[in-house]
Amino acid sequence: VNIEGLPEIYVRGQGGLMDVVLHPNYKENGWLYISYSSSDENGSGGNTTIMRAKLKNNQLVEKQVLYKANPNSTRGQHFGSRIVFDRDGYLYFTIGDRGDRDVNPQDITRDCGKVYRLNDDGTIPNDNPFVDVVNAKKAIFSYGHRNPQGMTLHPKTGEIWTHEHGPKGGDEINIINMGKNYGWPVISYGVNYSGTKFTDITHKEGMEQPLHYWDPSIAPSGMAFINSNKYGDWNGNLLVGSLKFQYLDRCVIKDKKVVKEERLLDGVGRVRSVEQGPDGYIYVGVENVGIVKLLRQ
Repeated sequence: VNIEGLPEIYVRGQGGLMDVVLHPNYKENGWLYISYSSSDENGSGGNTTIMRAKLKNNQLVEKQVLYKANPNSTRGQHFGSRIVFDRDGYLYFTIGDRGDRDVNPQDITRDCGKVYRLNDDGTIPNDNPFVDVVNAKKAIFSYGHRNPQGMTLHPKTGEIWTHEHGPKGGDEINIINMGKNYGWPVISYGVNYSGTKFTDITHKEGMEQPLHYWDPSIAPSGMAFINSNKYGDWNGNLLVGSLKFQYLDRCVIKDKKVVKEERLLDGVGRVRSVEQGPDGYIYVGVENVGIVKLLRQ
């Protein structure tokens, strides 16, 4: 099916159309949400944008831009971006640091390198952590992120879990808490791609530690918990796609630690997205392959 009426998308490097999510009450209200890169507003280049729209006769209608990160940048990396609704109906989305690690992630007056929270209509929740901070971006929920390309809701606790790309080493899984600083680039378990260091520390007071990190990097993308009876004792496991090594990583979580990992669909291709369908089965989006249904042997 070809969907018409998409917004103009700024395609550069890692930018493009990045996520599509249905409102939790989609059957009643018809809203769907997309994250994409747009060249609208400030300066040349583009940045990550969140829009909601409705689908009528395979065409997007009633399009509303809810958030646009500024300023634009001509850099081609680290747009994010994933969208998740929590149990209370709040809309969360991620935007990467846009390749400007020393400026954006630690500055709450700037977009990029953040997890954001909005009401479903794009307004700012009254209890967002920085609503009373002068010049802060009021939509920010947490900061100090590099490039989160995985986000999901824990089916039992309702917590927001993310993963993000590190540089060379230091890909992370994090549980996102309101107002917290996740450290990038002040603390990291990775190094520059050249092998040189950009920081000497992995811990600092006031900065969150990851629940798990990968070294070497797996280049994570896509993320979902198994929450069904289709996979036996895998129920409750976390699934993370690997772009770099082209497999699905099954993570066994105990006491908020990854205690075991297993490669599934090894060699399937660059895994971009992981979702559990209404039927309880896991569906994996793979670049240049399509959608793969996960079956347990």
